[in-house]
Amino acid sequence: MEHINTDRLKIAILLLAVSGLVVGLALWFAGRGDMADLVWFAGVTPALAALVVEILRSIGRGEVGLDIVAALSMTAALVFGETLAAAVVAVMYSGGTFLESFAEGRARREMHDLLSRVPRTATRHRNGGLEEVPLDEIAPGDRLLVRQGDVVPVDGTLASDTAFVDTSALTGESLPVRLAHGADAMSGSTNAGEAFELTATREAQHSTYAGIVRLVEEAQRSKAPMSRLADRWSLGFLFVTVTIAFAAWWFSGDPIRAVAVLVVATPCPLILAVPVALVAGLSRAAHFGVLIKGAGPLEAMARIRTLILDKTGTLTDGRPQIVSIDSHDGMTEDDILRFAAALDQASKHPVAQAIVAAAKARGLVLPIPSEVAEIPGEGVVGYVEGKKVIVGGGDFVAKRGGHAEGDHASFAAGSVLVAVAVEGHMAGHLVMADPLRDGTAAMLAGLRRQGIERILLATGDRAAVAERVTGGLGLDGLRAGLTPDQKVLLVLTERKNGPVMMVGDGVNDAPALAAADVGVAMGARGAAASAEAADVVLLVDRVDRLGPGIEIARRSRRIAVESVVAGIGLSVAGMIAAAYGYLSPVQGALLQEVIDVAVILNALRALRIKPDEPNAVIDAVPGSIKLKENIL
Repeated sequence: MEHINTDRLKIAILLLAVSGLVVGLALWFAGRGDMADLVWFAGVTPALAALVVEILRSIGRGEVGLDIVAALSMTAALVFGETLAAAVVAVMYSGGTFLESFAEGRARREMHDLLSRVPRTATRHRNGGLEEVPLDEIAPGDRLLVRQGDVVPVDGTLASDTAFVDTSALTGESLPVRLAHGADAMSGSTNAGEAFELTATREAQHSTYAGIVRLVEEAQRSKAPMSRLADRWSLGFLFVTVTIAFAAWWFSGDPIRAVAVLVVATPCPLILAVPVALVAGLSRAAHFGVLIKGAGPLEAMARIRTLILDKTGTLTDGRPQIVSIDSHDGMTEDDILRFAAALDQASKHPVAQAIVAAAKARGLVLPIPSEVAEIPGEGVVGYVEGKKVIVGGGDFVAKRGGHAEGDHASFAAGSVLVAVAVEGHMAGHLVMADPLRDGTAAMLAGLRRQGIERILLATGDRAAVAERVTGGLGLDGLRAGLTPDQKVLLVLTERKNGPVMMVGDGVNDAPALAAADVGVAMGARGAAASAEAADVVLLVDRVDRLGPGIEIARRSRRIAVESVVAGIGLSVAGMIAAAYGYLSPVQGALLQEVIDVAVILNALRALRIKPDEPNAVIDAVPGSIKLKENIL
């Protein structure tokens, strides 16, 4: 409401200034110069009064802004009878502040789209029927119906066989993504296909979309650090302006030259261009799935020289995947996988869930197991289609009747070996691992081209595992077996070489994310603590979003600096020309506002930044595509 009232006041002041200028010009051409001066004076007064109020508020906050120059130019023009010049300055300055509001509103449009898409209700199954309930009443385990065109209200897993969802509001992906049964569905995505069933896994307030909305609101409340820097420059710019104006008056004896200098010096480029460019950059980054919590982190991203990456959940998917199936006793790979997955349906262990997902990705029909007994951390025993099946570690299976066959002692470090026995015979082994995400090497090469000088891995995992997983990536350093405080120490040590970015997803990464110049959290599946501590949140579970995010940050900051340098440079040139008498006050006012419009339009170029995106394959069911490729 406050923003609406402020915008209305700006529009009213602009209309009064424009009306005064137009009516005054009509009277002047009609030969009523005395009346024209009065109308111009009346049109300038509201703009000047609003400007004085803003200046007093700034001084009350301990800030000396560049608005003082604009107030001086209008006041001087009125005092020395240059009412037309004062009217032009009033119109252009009030128009500039209105353009600022318009530009920022356009830049924030994508963020407002996120906020406006927040669903208020959901359709829930209850007592054999459907009911429309507020989001606050949704609890984990509730079964929901998501109709075509509906926004997914809470995070959940797909209970239907398949679904197509539009994730463009979250990730910038233009094509719908196919979800398979059991896949995670993010709140905030839109159902682009037929209606589907969803099992809620989180309450609405803890879901992905609710967290994103909170972060967006925080980002919108931030103030651009370069705007504060502009305020610090204001004293210097004010000194230069007053000096040139006084010198022009002193050496020429003509006060009108001083008025012309002050009019040309109206500092809209520095006041408007910087926040417009940076807010546009925030909006553009959000479009590509990178939520930056304000202009400060955006500027910091533009200066990053060192990148520190966590391994599990960042460089890797964080969930085990089947990389091969070794068959014994003549059983086919599909049969081994089907028996193991059927039994593992009764287990919540991550490895068991990965095996079930792999079987479903192959289209295998899984029978319901019976007489299931799970020994936590060791394995599962039960019956599938009347046959006794044992799934677990090699020793666990061997002790319960599976005959060990084949030598698997030399499988790669970091892999998990799952033995499968059927009716007392070792059927085979499932070799599972947490491999690198697709396109990781290309992503890191792209970051180096963008100016990242050092890339390090920081993980709590064993060194042997980390070395095997990251071999061939060309990292500048690898630190394994780190505790959270050791990760913080690494970040602080690397800061000696320049600004540091830390990327992680777990609770143990949160301290290091907070310590880094820019902390980046994997927001889709990462821990809430890491998202809270981070400056940047990747809205989708894809670390390759880093490249577009950094590129947008650097280009936005460069556009902001270009706008300021060009605008102030042209203003100084205009002031010198006015000091020598080449520009009248009216001509100076028109020239300055042409400069203002030009630099603001230049700042809006940040809305059209098109970063080079990696050719990454979207895997809506994490691991499913890789599972199919690796198994087949």
